[in-house]
Amino acid sequence: MSVLKATKRDGRGSHKAQHMRKAGNIPGIIYGHKIDPVAVTMDQLEVEHAVTHGERLLEIQMEGHTENVLVKDVQYDAFGSKILHIDMARVNLDEVVEITVPVILRGQPVGATEGGVLTQLQADVTIQVQVRHMPDDIKVSIVDMKVGDHLLAKDLPLPAGAKLLADDDMIIATVATVAEEVEAAPAEEAATPEVLTERKPAEGEEEKKG
Repeated sequence: MSVLKATKRDGRGSHKAQHMRKAGNIPGIIYGHKIDPVAVTMDQLEVEHAVTHGERLLEIQMEGHTENVLVKDVQYDAFGSKILHIDMARVNLDEVVEITVPVILRGQPVGATEGGVLTQLQADVTIQVQVRHMPDDIKVSIVDMKVGDHLLAKDLPLPAGAKLLADDDMIIATVATVAEEVEAAPAEEAATPEVLTERKPAEGEEEKKG
């Protein structure tokens, strides 16, 4: 858990926010637990380091007071490179939260030596877990997977006390031969490429919350 320092801020609006960012700070807000929301400013490098390393749980130090928060939302600029604003919700370490966690496959499946190809169908899963046991990701070894094997959601190693919020039999990954994959696609129709649009940019540079 990263420890970040924050300072209360009084000024609001896009011009104030732009001034903060030019000074190397990021505006944010802390809310929840039936306590009034607090607008804050935080060091840009500290926030970016925590977010890019997948930190969800932060310890915020502000005016001699310390509290734990969950990163709930991060606003980026139109290019998706710079953080414009961060939303954080107060939590205690014993409460149970619902989070989506990346699934990381470790190793090379034995089926690869048999002509099999590993395909990951689900990149993440949603779980309920106590805050103090929140994982950054769920790592699972797939070295024993053979051709025809499936890795199911129920096979994932969850943290202590965590509950899977998905079908136990949801397929996470498979090992299949290339021939099987080709047969799965209609032979008579050529696939039409899907046109993907870019991610929706943040709404200007205004803060989402006071």
